[in-house]
Amino acid sequence: MRNKVFLMAALMAGVAAQPLAAKEGMFTPEQLPEIADDLKETGLELDPEALTDLTGFPMGSVVSLGGCSASFVSPQGLVVTNHHCARGSVQYNSTAENNYLENGFLAKTMGAELPAAPGSRIYVTTDFSDVTQRMREGTDTMTPNARYDAIDQRAKDITAECEQEAGYRCRVASYYGGDEYKLIKQLEVKDVRLVYAPADSIGKYGGDVDNWMWPRHTGDFSFYRAYVAPDGSSAEYSEDNVPYKAEHFLKVSKSGLDEGDFVMVAGYPGSTSRYAMLAEVENTFGWEYPTFQKLLTDWIGTIEAAAPEGSDARVKYEARLAGLNNYEKNLRGQIEGARRVGLIERRREREAALADWIAADPSRAAYGPAIENLAELSQESATAARTSFWYGNATRAQLLSVAERLYRLAKEREKPNAQRESGYQERDMAFFRQGLQALDRRYDPSVDKAEWELFLSGYLAQPQAERVAVFDNALGLTGVDDAKQLDAILDGYYANTSLDESETRLALMDASVADLEASDDPFMKLAIALYDYERGLEDQAEERAGRGLALRPAYMEAITQWQSEQGMLPYPDANSTLRITYGNVMGGSPFDGMEYLPFTTLEGITQKDTGIDPFNAPARELALIEAKDYGQYELDSIGSVPVNFLSDLDVTGGNSGSATLNAKGELVGLLFDGTFESVNSDWDFDPRTTRSIHVDTRYMLWVMEKVDGAQNLIAEMDIVD
Repeated sequence: MRNKVFLMAALMAGVAAQPLAAKEGMFTPEQLPEIADDLKETGLELDPEALTDLTGFPMGSVVSLGGCSASFVSPQGLVVTNHHCARGSVQYNSTAENNYLENGFLAKTMGAELPAAPGSRIYVTTDFSDVTQRMREGTDTMTPNARYDAIDQRAKDITAECEQEAGYRCRVASYYGGDEYKLIKQLEVKDVRLVYAPADSIGKYGGDVDNWMWPRHTGDFSFYRAYVAPDGSSAEYSEDNVPYKAEHFLKVSKSGLDEGDFVMVAGYPGSTSRYAMLAEVENTFGWEYPTFQKLLTDWIGTIEAAAPEGSDARVKYEARLAGLNNYEKNLRGQIEGARRVGLIERRREREAALADWIAADPSRAAYGPAIENLAELSQESATAARTSFWYGNATRAQLLSVAERLYRLAKEREKPNAQRESGYQERDMAFFRQGLQALDRRYDPSVDKAEWELFLSGYLAQPQAERVAVFDNALGLTGVDDAKQLDAILDGYYANTSLDESETRLALMDASVADLEASDDPFMKLAIALYDYERGLEDQAEERAGRGLALRPAYMEAITQWQSEQGMLPYPDANSTLRITYGNVMGGSPFDGMEYLPFTTLEGITQKDTGIDPFNAPARELALIEAKDYGQYELDSIGSVPVNFLSDLDVTGGNSGSATLNAKGELVGLLFDGTFESVNSDWDFDPRTTRSIHVDTRYMLWVMEKVDGAQNLIAEMDIVD
């Protein structure tokens, strides 16, 4: 409704509404008919109207993993996603003696498939509806806290009604800063199994050195399978479960693409901040990102020192290290990108131009005060984020987090289920339990202590005004200014806890508040001491959020109407809901004198290879490349098998694993990264530098057939020319 109203306003103003240049926009499916002409002109052969049906083809093939995207590629529940999205499950099933990260994993039969890491899910969308009126009715006159509580409770109530049908997970998603709300219903597949993951020497080739870089030669793909009960309903892992029968699945192209061809990505991007106000941008790039980027560098070094290569501890922390390295490099790219495009000044100019637009028409006057108040709120939120930064890090220790969650659970269970905080309702208990179980394969006391000591050292270095007295007193930090003193304090925590035992953690899920308050466990005692202080922080954050819920819709109405009158189709910031972005296969020139070609080749792997991680391709792969054994996957225009390719698509984190489709809706690749120059597009779209990186299906099939012998999976999929 919003976009049609604004486009009509643009037409009435005598300005023809045109699609965005350079294909900017992570569009919701229902927006696609409004850009149907440009989709067809760019090359789409499918009916754009068909893409609005989330349960039809091809959107019904696209699924969420709850942090990554994926898609069905066979009627037997076979799901393809990125290697780095499934790597946590590979790591979970690995040990130093049986290291699937190093050797890869392939189940030749369904019976050999392994359970994915606890908490792994596949979400299949079954329904989508508008609930804006119910969510917003009567909230405009409420106080900030009452408004926050009302909207939060309504979302819980709507979700609970939706989830009365067992086996489904529902969510109320906010769009345009709380101006619109949609209810999304998804089948929750709880039995997820690992089917195939190439070795890191293919799936993570280039490692952190090549991360966010071009040219790239990474086989970033893996396969899961969805299992359900024999009657087709959602069920926890059981040997009696059967593969999910996917109504829609993607055909896999072995002829792929060439330069200039149409491509489209459908997936679940996490979040963007393109409508963030100046104060948030200034705080983020002037303080938060540079501060956290330095901390990440120290954090990575701490883990590497405490968990040596080849140790079981390193295997346990591989997934965390990969995530930290990825985030650290991303932040560097964000900071550099913001400097390069002058993001802060651009945002200042945008807000000034918006103010001029409001002032030009008396009918827009009501927007002014709301935007001014929102700017003040943004500044207040930025200040709060700064003052709590080091305390938030100082309470990161894994066992302290466990204790805090268990005590919060006991407190929340004293309330009716419908009134509990999200994360502590009965619907959340399977995730809660699985998170406690997964800690066994992701925790080592010596590494955790080293991490905690790093965070506490940063906290202790802050001015007294940013210290938290209750924390200092409970942990015994008053007067501590020596590393040996701190070390002795922490030793007592790890020596006297039982929260490192899975049985203890799981048993405490049923403990009462009184039971936990009687505990002698040092982590539990610290968690209890901090409870009231942290609820106070939460109340303050909710009060600010409540004010934002009243102010932000007016800001979004103003900025999107202003954009519409400039001929743009406004799209909401990414919020982990299904989005479609489209464009073409193309290289680029991010800087003067630098040119990116659109494809990389098998020969690029051998050119980079040193035999040393992360450039240590398997010997069999190198021999095949040397022999120019391309099989049926050669792209004539490059004279080799394409490994990765570039497009001008507008994507962000959460899109990892998204299906890259050709004009017919066939799978031609998986999106897995962006170039270093384009990561700042989370905040500001730059058509010159925004490029996305995809793994080509021809390389996927070549590796499966020639290197890893995954013919059973090739036979299962529908491979087309």
